[in-house]
Amino acid sequence: MFWRSVVFKLWVTFLIVIFVVLAIISFFLLEFFEGYHVNQAEKELLDTANKVSTLLSEYEDQELIEKMITTIKDPASRIIIVENEEESWISESTDETLPLITKEWLFNKEDYRSVYFNNNVVKTETTLDDGTQVLLVGTRLTDQVGAVYAYQSSNVVAATTEQTTRIILLAAAIAIVLMTIFAFFLSTRITAPLIQMRKAASELTKGEFRTKVPILTHDEIGELAMAFNRMGRQLNYHIDALSQEKEQLYSILRSMADGVITLNRVGDIIVSNPPANKFLEDWRYELDMEDEETLPHEVKDLMQEVITIESESMREVFIQGRNWVMIMSPLYDQTKVRGVVAVIRDMTEERKMDKLREEFIANVSHELRTPISMLQGYSEAIVDDIAESKEEKNELAHIIRDESLRMGRLVNELLDLARIKAGQIQLNKELIEVELYLDRIIRKFKGLSNEKQITLTYSITNKELLLLFDPDRMEQVLTNLIDNAINHTQEQGEIVVGVEEQNKKVRFTIKDNGSGIPQDDLPFVFERFYKADKSRKRKAGKKGTGLGLAIAKNIVEAHRGNISVQSKQSEGTTFTFELPKSNGEE
Repeated sequence: MFWRSVVFKLWVTFLIVIFVVLAIISFFLLEFFEGYHVNQAEKELLDTANKVSTLLSEYEDQELIEKMITTIKDPASRIIIVENEEESWISESTDETLPLITKEWLFNKEDYRSVYFNNNVVKTETTLDDGTQVLLVGTRLTDQVGAVYAYQSSNVVAATTEQTTRIILLAAAIAIVLMTIFAFFLSTRITAPLIQMRKAASELTKGEFRTKVPILTHDEIGELAMAFNRMGRQLNYHIDALSQEKEQLYSILRSMADGVITLNRVGDIIVSNPPANKFLEDWRYELDMEDEETLPHEVKDLMQEVITIESESMREVFIQGRNWVMIMSPLYDQTKVRGVVAVIRDMTEERKMDKLREEFIANVSHELRTPISMLQGYSEAIVDDIAESKEEKNELAHIIRDESLRMGRLVNELLDLARIKAGQIQLNKELIEVELYLDRIIRKFKGLSNEKQITLTYSITNKELLLLFDPDRMEQVLTNLIDNAINHTQEQGEIVVGVEEQNKKVRFTIKDNGSGIPQDDLPFVFERFYKADKSRKRKAGKKGTGLGLAIAKNIVEAHRGNISVQSKQSEGTTFTFELPKSNGEE
């Protein structure tokens, strides 16, 4: 609204100041001119009275004197001549409202009587018996006894004063109008840059920090505009810097594998990254929490504990099948704890590795304990001559030899697996004709398959297929898979090794119709020391280490391939691995 604006307030302020100043000046001017007009009227009346006194002393012709008095006096005034106590004369006046004053009325007043008797001069404003205000002066006659009185109505002076007042008031009104226009113009000139600054400030609140205020003058307002523009540039610079730092912080938080949450003292989330959001989402889902803004009670309890003791605390939770460690630390604002920051780390793999490490040590210990016990027992039997005959000693020696070979295989396979895991295996790749290579391996198992009355065959879609791989390592894979198939296939069974050329890969399949693998054991067949359940037991003398499939998987992956298994119990098993195609140029 206009009446709330600075222009209106400045205009009203200027107007009040001008009005007060002009009112004071007008008051004093009116007082001055009123006194001035009274003094002038009294002076003129006194001059007239003196002239009449001079005429009376110079002329004796009464008629001539009356004519001359009529000529020299103001037509609206009256002249009273008192030559002695018995006689007096009063002139005519054009002012019909001006009453006649008698000699008796004059002599009843001490001031006026003193003019006649004491030769005084009097100038007064008095009120007659009928209430008329008059100006009356009196002076003594020259060279004779008597007095001359002159008087006129105060209305004459009032009319002159009123006219002067009108002139002063008109001048004051003109001055007020001019000063109002000037004040409005001046206030507009002052407030126009302020209005532009207000608009620019509104733009700043909307984020338009490049808004500039035009500099129209070089006074204080111009300097203010310059300071405003400088402030806008500084704000733009600092906001850009803060935005970059904020974006950098968010980028760092988003790229972190660990979850990060910042909470204030009341538990409101200030900053969080995607892993932390996923962690809270899973936790709320597990607790059936519908409110997405509410924190789990364990987080709130840990937060209150950290704020109370002002020290770091840690808690591990198990959510949706994963292990999470939550480390919470106090967040200080100078000397006061203003919140907490929590780092959430997925420890599932670490816990799994710890478990696998423990299982590995237990499995190695278990695998070594049996052959070591047998070596110790049979060697003691030989040393103590429990086996008396040569045949018994030879039998025990063969058992000791078999167990030592088994221990050697276990150690070698462990070393191979460790080298492959560490990436220290060296692949000697060659361009191999797949059909000839596969035929050689199949012929190696023909005797064993015929002995068990198992049909072992192979099929290949492209008999001229060439593939680049390490023949020794790949033979180790095929040997392990075919040997497993023969050992777990009953008599009259069938094993088929297939090679199929695809778009960019070559697929190898080893399929049998043997006992199959239980559903619960399928996810673990490629782990170290995996042993099949009783449905997959091997015959005596065919004990394995449980590392063959783990080694096969790592060899295939070292060739940039992948391996998988499909099985149904009592129906058979199919192992499949794929290798990337290559040509002679590679």
